[in-house]
Amino acid sequence: MHPSRCYSRARSAPAWAVDEVSGNPGPERERRPAEAAWFACYTRARHEKRVDAQLRERGFEAYLPLVPRLRQWHDRRKLVEFPLFPGYVFVHAPSDDLSGVLSTRGIATVVRFDGRPAPIPEEDISNVRRFTRVLAASDGEWPEATPLVEEGQKVRVASGPFRGIKGSVLEDRGGDQTLIQVGMKAIGQGVKVEVATADLRPI
Repeated sequence: MHPSRCYSRARSAPAWAVDEVSGNPGPERERRPAEAAWFACYTRARHEKRVDAQLRERGFEAYLPLVPRLRQWHDRRKLVEFPLFPGYVFVHAPSDDLSGVLSTRGIATVVRFDGRPAPIPEEDISNVRRFTRVLAASDGEWPEATPLVEEGQKVRVASGPFRGIKGSVLEDRGGDQTLIQVGMKAIGQGVKVEVATADLRPI
């Protein structure tokens, strides 16, 4: 004799499994949904604003940091808003339900670490929001985004005379300069060279 199955109209019928002790079927534990977090979406070139708009239309909380830059045409000068981080739009969503995000036209992928979507601390998003508000209210030159590198991090030089060289960060020298070490582990020897931080890419 099987137990009766009473379903609430407000909920869908639960899945059933065999109880390991009694051998009778019983409801499985409901899977708790993952908490929402911020994730960085890597977009196609110059698709940031389009992706941001589409994510919002789909009901997602999206954030595209924009900063004004002065552009000169032959007959006029104008402030135009550009992405602070070209190629990236941020979205707030559960980590186990990113299919709707990934199916958005213009998104190439979600930034991952060790094969899993990499959540971004709320503090980082708040800091960027404050930063962009200050830039939007200021006059003059606005800084370009540069790669965030830390001591000990492996990096590749993306441009300049050392383009293609890989090394390890030794020290942030300030003034947009970073000291890296290039060497051969097999012989325990290396050389130090100072390069522009903007030319470095984490690997």
